Amino acid sequence: MMKNYRRDGSVLHIKSYSFAVRIVKMFLHFTGCDWKLQAIYKQVLRSGTSVSANVHESEFAQSPSDFITKLHIALKEANETMNWLNLLHDTNYLTDKEFDSMADDCSELIALLVSSIKTAKRNNNL
Repeated sequence: MMKNYRRDGSVLHIKSYSFAVRIVKMFLHFTGCDWKLQAIYKQVLRSGTSVSANVHESEFAQSPSDFITKLHIALKEANETMNWLNLLHDTNYLTDKEFDSMADDCSELIALLVSSIKTAKRNNNL
């Protein structure tokens, strides 16, 4: 558990934040790598941390529709992050072990987001 994170947060909040922390650490690891791929490194940093930002923004959504929209944006960002992780793995910038760990976390977030969106739509008759 993260030291500065609310311990009473939802599973989605906690996991998205933990994933963002892992993405930042991965980005810092990459900064010593091939500078020609800097644009990709920045993209995975942006999309990977955006998942958590949008999940957290959803907490103070103005309406059920706004809540669902924020989760949809988080889902799109998670899907984009998975693309970048696959690209980094297929070009040998992530080892199998590193990729499997990050991809498992990202896949879990995608599943949680899909489930949360479905539940929110059902509960709000949307």
